[in-house]
Amino acid sequence: MTFSISFAKQPQNDADTVVIGIFEGLELSKAATALNSTQNDCVQKCLTSHPNFKGKSGETLSLAHCEKGHSHIVLLGLGKKDKLNNIAFETIGGKLWVALQKAGSQKINIHADGIEDIKDTSTAEIAAHIAMGLKLKSYKFRKYKTEKEEDKKVEIEKITIITDAHSAADNLYNTYGAIAEGVFLARDLVNEPPNTLHPESYAERIKNELKPLGVDVEILDEKQMLKMGFGALLAVGQGSIRESKLVIMKWNGNGKIKKNAKAPIAFVGKGVTFDTGGISLKPGPGMDLMKMDMGGSAAVVGLMKAIATRKANANVIGIVGLVENMPSDRAYRPGDIVTSLSGKTIEVLNTDAEGRLVLADALTYLQNTYKPDVIIDLATLTGAIMVALGFEYCGTFANDDDLWSQLKEASDNTGEKFWRMPLDAAYSKEMESEVADLKNLGSAYGGACTAAGFLGHFINEDTKWAHIDIAGTAWWKTDKATTPKGGTGFPVRTLNDLVEKHFEKK
Repeated sequence: MTFSISFAKQPQNDADTVVIGIFEGLELSKAATALNSTQNDCVQKCLTSHPNFKGKSGETLSLAHCEKGHSHIVLLGLGKKDKLNNIAFETIGGKLWVALQKAGSQKINIHADGIEDIKDTSTAEIAAHIAMGLKLKSYKFRKYKTEKEEDKKVEIEKITIITDAHSAADNLYNTYGAIAEGVFLARDLVNEPPNTLHPESYAERIKNELKPLGVDVEILDEKQMLKMGFGALLAVGQGSIRESKLVIMKWNGNGKIKKNAKAPIAFVGKGVTFDTGGISLKPGPGMDLMKMDMGGSAAVVGLMKAIATRKANANVIGIVGLVENMPSDRAYRPGDIVTSLSGKTIEVLNTDAEGRLVLADALTYLQNTYKPDVIIDLATLTGAIMVALGFEYCGTFANDDDLWSQLKEASDNTGEKFWRMPLDAAYSKEMESEVADLKNLGSAYGGACTAAGFLGHFINEDTKWAHIDIAGTAWWKTDKATTPKGGTGFPVRTLNDLVEKHFEKK
């Protein structure tokens, strides 16, 4: 069931639940003070009788059947005033969503006015970011779940956020909602099972999702790629019965993007729809999660939806290489030497180091065809990045300090955590082969760095480039404040912020 989020100056009369803010230390917001006075000190009495509620950020206390007007009053902890910012309000919104579901609320008034003295954050921003947190946390992937009648629960129908700045908040949330739709598409793609999302169906899904929004979508098939010389990408997919694809997405928000003409920014995503490891077969336990090995491509597709939905005034290219890495009598082998689209030969030492081969050809095609000033590639590329950073940060390799600063700024704005990793010539040198130009595997140590070093061989010297390894952040095994477990949609929001702040014409 879908629900609506809107903004209004006055509370809605049909609401069954009202939400009011309480700062840490049990300081009532102005809205809470006003409600308390009309409810015979109900709020203050309940705070006194519930000493464990401290008003910490995202903490909630549900009061059933308070004296008049609503079946529920939810006290929402706002935390300390000096710690509040846009990301904190999104976290609060996500935690509130869980509380509202538990309370069985259907129609809710949330009082955003009266949350005052918050540095660098307007009332409109407060309201819009609370709404964004609610929206992001509301995501569910239940497409294949048969729901029993006895398991059905009361669902949230309508949320109204009450603020004098309702028009400004609504304008902000229109943009945030578009971004959320891009995040949700990325999550959906990662969560899909590999028997339904394979290279052919994925390419069609991209076309069906993006073309109605005005995105130009071009799909290259194996016959076309073979003729053009995509020897690395096609090697990875040749063991599968599923035909490999390359999908080119163009958003012409600021004039038509033409081939052989400079494009401002482009994104490339690894789209291995299922990764068995090929002949270098992965262990069985946990292999089911290898459906998420297309997380980089999902982020690119989700980003393209976000910028198209909000009609960004920018030209943006997205390219995804879609393959399935399977063992068979046709599969590529350790010891093979393949010729990439760039003409560089690659010695295959391990068929489970496949994503970099897919990206190599996609990066070459992009630069040969569109000559972008800036390239950002995304991939669930290495287990080594998880050894280094766990599941909190993605590893980011950049050959340009200004580009890294822009990415870091965007990361700080959205709360999606980026950490810069070394892009040293030593790692690039390590990926040279004795029998071919390059090899697809380095030593046992520094695997994320050598993988980035390998990709650097396919980047033109004058191109600003960043490689983002999202192996630890594309999928979470536990719920977080605004992200249910499973596919995360990381880092659609950060890349959207980058485009908006630095590549759009105002």
